[in-house]
Amino acid sequence: MNILVLHGPNLNLLGAREPEVYGKTTLAEIDAALIKQGRDRGAEVRCFQSNHEGALIDRIHEARGWAHGLIVNAGGLTHTSVALRDAIASVALPAIEVHLSNVFAREEFRHRSLISGVCVAVVSGFGASSYRLGLEGLLERLAR
Repeated sequence: MNILVLHGPNLNLLGAREPEVYGKTTLAEIDAALIKQGRDRGAEVRCFQSNHEGALIDRIHEARGWAHGLIVNAGGLTHTSVALRDAIASVALPAIEVHLSNVFAREEFRHRSLISGVCVAVVSGFGASSYRLGLEGLLERLAR
């Protein structure tokens, strides 16, 4: 199984950016843990971060040819990007939406996700473990 993990805008600053909200774990640490978790389960995990919507969409389109599923933390694009939603829907790969923080305990504008409707599940509020839980759930789903 092959999994694409997408990290949206500002997630490159994890570990330094608002650690009281997002924790102290860096993006490199999250990616390394996901790659290891995937390897331990017989899956290849590829990770990609961009602050640019189009670059994320391009990666989703490229995933059609090799990936079996997606893990997506779209960051702020979660609440604004119809184009990202359409890209996820267009590739017909099971996707898990992931958030480090509990978006429902934050500002009201974060309560609405444009991508949830094209994802098979949402994991939110467990810090860096949200990614681990999302990957575990996706791998279990793909194994069925």
